[in-house]
Amino acid sequence: MPTTYANETALALRASKVMPGGNTRSTVHVPPHPPYAASGQGAVVVDENGHSVIDCNNNYTSMIHGHANAEILDAAFGAARQGTAFGLPTRYEVDMAECLAERTGIQQWRFCNSGTEAVLMMLRAARAYTGRDLIIRFEGSYHGTGDEVSDQRSPGLSASTRQSVIVLPQGDLQALNDTMIRVGDKTAAILIDLMPNRAGLRPAEPEFVNELRKLADQHGALLAIDEVISLRLHWGGFHKHYGVEPDLISAGKIIGGGFPAGAIGGSSEILKSFRPGGGRSVMWGGTFTANPVTMAAGLTAMQLYDKASVVALNAAGDRLRTQLQSAGLPVNGMGSLLRIQTSDMQSLWWKLYNQGVLAGTNGLLALSTAMSEEHISRIRSAIIASTSA
Repeated sequence: MPTTYANETALALRASKVMPGGNTRSTVHVPPHPPYAASGQGAVVVDENGHSVIDCNNNYTSMIHGHANAEILDAAFGAARQGTAFGLPTRYEVDMAECLAERTGIQQWRFCNSGTEAVLMMLRAARAYTGRDLIIRFEGSYHGTGDEVSDQRSPGLSASTRQSVIVLPQGDLQALNDTMIRVGDKTAAILIDLMPNRAGLRPAEPEFVNELRKLADQHGALLAIDEVISLRLHWGGFHKHYGVEPDLISAGKIIGGGFPAGAIGGSSEILKSFRPGGGRSVMWGGTFTANPVTMAAGLTAMQLYDKASVVALNAAGDRLRTQLQSAGLPVNGMGSLLRIQTSDMQSLWWKLYNQGVLAGTNGLLALSTAMSEEHISRIRSAIIASTSA
């Protein structure tokens, strides 16, 4: 059960009067109401009651270096002093695009303001390039809140949206083959998250991923890989783990350095429809897209997350997962991303929080480079104690 405090209860009451459910983000809600963050430094967050927690949520995986990293803040402040946003491009977005191209080997990039927007822009790119409408995606995967990638049972979706998307069980090769035989010539893209958090954070089978690539090629469709969360798992992107090259990739979370960011990458041929000018170019603006503050912070974050850091953080996550599994706990994931499996996540979330660990509301744990061995040891102890209580 949650520990309640008078000042947070008062804040929650105020919030409930001006925001549905008392906050803006569905993903951070825990009944009766979530704690309210007051500050963060390194691997630790302090709430409005002064309660400190080791942050294993890290704003749903985006804070790869923890909170208030000095180098990232210096870069952001330095850019902000010269102006926070312009009606002109800046060198910062060029620097960031070059960084992503070098890391991933993917030729060209376009920016936006969130992972949701990145996925929607990626689907627009696929349709513009192929001249087709249909998108195939997989059950349980979360690709943001756009209509086309939302649960088709969600209220507010139009019938036409449902008709433009086919949802299949992930890993079901027979269903995928049958579908591509039937509608492959109408398919613009096959969209996949290679380790979908909402579906349990289980890595896709290599055989299935390789078959996706083959079927997309056979039918003239594009393979679109959503790496908004999983980009962190490999220096060049998680698709490198599988040895498969996407036609399009979406990124977000860690590339913003703690600021709102999203991006898509692809070849110059596929992304040519975004070139300004001409009557057939895709119009995709965004008032704060590629603003210098986000680009400067994101570039610094990515530079700090070098090859050695990627390897070290993944190793720390793998050790923690192995230790928890050895203690009898069902934990999925790979590298620096873990997910605890439980039938009563709400109860476990509060137990962890009261013991000083902030997890995702679905049991997701995302490690950061700000964590020490002591932090990880305390995380392990808190999880074991909370699941055995």
